[in-house]
Amino acid sequence: MEGTKEADLVAAVLMYAIRCLAEGDQAALRNMKFGPSEIEALREMSLADLYRIESLRAHCLEIGLNRQVYWPMIDRLREQRESEETLRTLIAADAPHEMVQVLYGLNARDYTRLRRILSVTPSVGRPSEPDEKSSHRLWDAWVRRDDGEETGLLTPEVYLELQRETQVPLRAIWSLTQRWAQYGNLTGQNEEENAQVSGNE
Repeated sequence: MEGTKEADLVAAVLMYAIRCLAEGDQAALRNMKFGPSEIEALREMSLADLYRIESLRAHCLEIGLNRQVYWPMIDRLREQRESEETLRTLIAADAPHEMVQVLYGLNARDYTRLRRILSVTPSVGRPSEPDEKSSHRLWDAWVRRDDGEETGLLTPEVYLELQRETQVPLRAIWSLTQRWAQYGNLTGQNEEENAQVSGNE
């Protein structure tokens, strides 16, 4: 006999209650309104009894939604989902391991696994430097977004914005912006000054 969704719910809750009993979580049992007699009946329940619930039509639960807990949970799940989607987008765009390790704490094995899942072509050697025009375009875009932090780190979303705006590969974006931040933007300033001098000659 095929079980109903109600029977599945009752079995799941009773299984949870049995686990609470085994772990001595009396507070959780009290919150579910299990009294001494209900707990004693719970002690006698076997796994076969949980399967027998499928043949019963009784529904012994009162279900209520705690909105104060529900919405923060939903918001947190949404944030995690969006963060994971952004991580996948970064890796699909050939973000270097150092970048996602700093931004997400992703280890090398998980990084390699995600690259394989997303069919990203393996990168070999150091990232090629963008040409002078692309470097200036990246510099201008980076300066507009740099918040003055000593680390020079931006959010993952902003790095993707820089790539879309400048068409510079993520590996080069990470390498150059980290270098500019490390040297207090001196590299980028010197590049601009050299470009101005070359333009005036």
